Amino acid sequence: MLSKKNRVDKKGIDFIFKKGNSVTSPSFMFKFVLIDEPTRPRISFIAPKNIARLAVKRNLLRRKGYYVLKKYINQFSPKILGVFVFKKIEEDILKIENEIKNILNKIN
Repeated sequence: MLSKKNRVDKKGIDFIFKKGNSVTSPSFMFKFVLIDEPTRPRISFIAPKNIARLAVKRNLLRRKGYYVLKKYINQFSPKILGVFVFKKIEEDILKIENEIKNILNKIN
């Protein structure tokens, strides 16, 4: 799991959805905002209820995402606030990893 200081809080998520840009992939939509004061990249995962009805499955999706993101968090800009929103259930961690790498290449 990614540490709390590297995740976006509720106010940050609202700000991202109001003012952010987006990049899409087959399994994710990545909404992000570049802020003025660089501290560290703060990125979260959201698994909507219409994707996985059970909370257990939504939490499993988010945990898989955070597990993969932990490897790549230092490659994101320190000015970024971002949210990965799942568009479908993705069971394979390698597919999640490839899509995060592709999104990282698109925004850098």
